[in-house]
Amino acid sequence: MADVDLDNRDPQELNSHVKVAFEDVLGEPESARSIDCIWINSYKCFTCGKNCMYKFLSTICGICIALCWGCEFARLAFLHVWCCTPCIRCYSLNLGILQRCWGSCLNCFLIPLCEACSLCLSNAPFMNK
Repeated sequence: MADVDLDNRDPQELNSHVKVAFEDVLGEPESARSIDCIWINSYKCFTCGKNCMYKFLSTICGICIALCWGCEFARLAFLHVWCCTPCIRCYSLNLGILQRCWGSCLNCFLIPLCEACSLCLSNAPFMNK
């Protein structure tokens, strides 16, 4: 079993859209500024509240949700290995035979007919302008 990387927990950047910092949510324009201590304490409250709530929710729900997703992806892998892939393979094999039959029919009937029509039309008087 591979070791868990505790430093880089999103190496595939699956949740890069969830990176939310104080500056991404709140911003004061030059014309409307609060007192510096309010802005600094707002930053601290925002960051602390976000981090505490995330840790609380992940502590309460994280393991159960991880178990549910693990079971879901196991079910999905099982369906693909034992149902979807064999079904698609069977379908592809049957379509291959139909493709060969259809190709033979076209080669035997439609292609000679089209060639005969093209020869007749190539000698038509309205085509020789």
